[in-house]
Amino acid sequence: MIFNLKPQHEVLTELNVMVPMRDGVKLACDIYRPAQNGTTIDGVFPVLLSSTPYSKSRVDLALDAEFFASYGYVSVIQDCRGRYKSEGGFTKYVGEGEDGFDTMAWLAQQPWHSGKLGTYGLSYSAHTQAAAACLNPPTLTCMWLDSGGFSNAFLNACRNGGAFELRQLTWAYKEAVESAESNSNPDTIKAAIEAQNIFSWFDQLPWKKGHSPLQWTPDYEDYLLDIWGRECFDDYWRQVGLCAEEYYDVFSDVPQVHMSAWYDPYSRTATDNYVALNGGKKGPVSLLMGPWTHGQRTATYSGNVDFGPSSVIDNNLAADFNHLRLRFFDRWLKGQECAWEDESPVKLFVMGGGSGRKNQESRLEHGGEWRNENEWPLARALESRFYLNPNGRLSQQITKGPQEPSSYQFNPDHPVPTVGGNISSGQPVMAAGGFDQRESEEFFGSREPYLPLASRPDVLVFQTEQLHQDVEVTGPISVKLWISSSTVDTDFTAKLIDVYPSSVDYPEGYALNLTDGILRVKFRNSWEQMELMVPGEVYQVELTLLPVSNLFLKGHRIRLDISSSNFPRFDVNGNTGQNPGTSAIRVTATNSVFHDSDRPSHVLLPVIPIR
Repeated sequence: MIFNLKPQHEVLTELNVMVPMRDGVKLACDIYRPAQNGTTIDGVFPVLLSSTPYSKSRVDLALDAEFFASYGYVSVIQDCRGRYKSEGGFTKYVGEGEDGFDTMAWLAQQPWHSGKLGTYGLSYSAHTQAAAACLNPPTLTCMWLDSGGFSNAFLNACRNGGAFELRQLTWAYKEAVESAESNSNPDTIKAAIEAQNIFSWFDQLPWKKGHSPLQWTPDYEDYLLDIWGRECFDDYWRQVGLCAEEYYDVFSDVPQVHMSAWYDPYSRTATDNYVALNGGKKGPVSLLMGPWTHGQRTATYSGNVDFGPSSVIDNNLAADFNHLRLRFFDRWLKGQECAWEDESPVKLFVMGGGSGRKNQESRLEHGGEWRNENEWPLARALESRFYLNPNGRLSQQITKGPQEPSSYQFNPDHPVPTVGGNISSGQPVMAAGGFDQRESEEFFGSREPYLPLASRPDVLVFQTEQLHQDVEVTGPISVKLWISSSTVDTDFTAKLIDVYPSSVDYPEGYALNLTDGILRVKFRNSWEQMELMVPGEVYQVELTLLPVSNLFLKGHRIRLDISSSNFPRFDVNGNTGQNPGTSAIRVTATNSVFHDSDRPSHVLLPVIPIR
């Protein structure tokens, strides 16, 4: 691929241009314009817009804007409402659609606007794009959504299977430190927030109004407690900014890239948006899925697992990430021919196939490779059932005859600690990515002597025999269980694991987490209405795991762990039927998973035939 690597223009920046919204609130923008000999160039240019709550002056964001301006774009970075230099109050996610629409309308009136506008940005800056696209602004021409843009925040990245993702707590805490209230009172409010021990606060859940580490920033505390308390899918969750699914019919029909990663919390958002919009829009719509954690596309590793130099986007897909995006924008905003629409619409990284050795950074060499595909999910995938069998076996054969269920006690005061996974904004309480599934001082809630999670009595382990040939699993994954409980409500969790055999570097083997999921059982039949269980009765439930692509090598095992907690990734069910975001009451549950011929619990894996 040939790229124009030489910038074409100087850049001049106009700071803190205040753009009026429909309600009179003004949002601050920095506008980067092409220049020559120290003067802005007359004429019109396509415009690029990125809106952020993380400060438009942040160095990496400013460098991106300057890069695009040097190649002939007017590049605009905006502080979201209520953040940094912008007026108004900040309420996370909601309101971004109208603000984006109004900002684009204002930009269209500027004398340097060519009539074409693209959007870009990571995480929250992808949410703002999707929110505006739900209102179909007339000047929007193309979008690059990187790790965000909720398909449905109730099902992915805010809540998950009825449980609440506690990364929302760490996000609120960290952002409260940088709030307008905090920065205007550094010796009081900022100092008070920074003095809090966030680990201790996680031992005191749920938080209460006026008695939390957010008590000095009421906007953040109110937002968090409000969204945590909303455990049923209702009109709140259907709002623009939280649920693109509700607006797919009117969602902007423009060329767009949906990008995420297998250890990113927005992997389901990206793939769900791609499936829906690729089927209903001219687009073209593209999907790009890497092996990274949230936003870490220039790193070769996720957590404690390395995928090799080819996994870095700069080394493989373009001269660098900005030039890849520049090629996309040049095609759709400047009309330059580059055959973008003729390329495979899906680019994904298949993890696995590495040496399994420990590299110089003491990370597992898991390996992997990029592959072009024509669709998602892959048409050639074979939906293969792997059944949970007695004695911890996972097999494509159903158990014969009656069998006793596998049972365990779930004590919500001693939950299974989170060891990696699809997490963002979780630091310092949570670590994202792939790790050997054992407790350690690195992971909150772990206890000495730091044994494998599989050794816990409240974790059911089902694994195959050592594989006789390589097995690739690529696509969405679901787990169907027949369960019962001694309580009226409880959670069930599932985690898919690639088990390495014993080796010189890893004498005990290595159990690599790939993806996970959870279900709060009172939502088994409906997200809108809760339905408590009758203790002791058997129910069929389904857990949706986040999508993944992994090659299980010959000699490895495919493993499925079943339990009832994954903390602090998700809030812990108190087993009472009450919302753990508002109730501290907890009781111990005896939970059972059935695996007999009449109740064949299984995981459904999309197995790709090996070429």
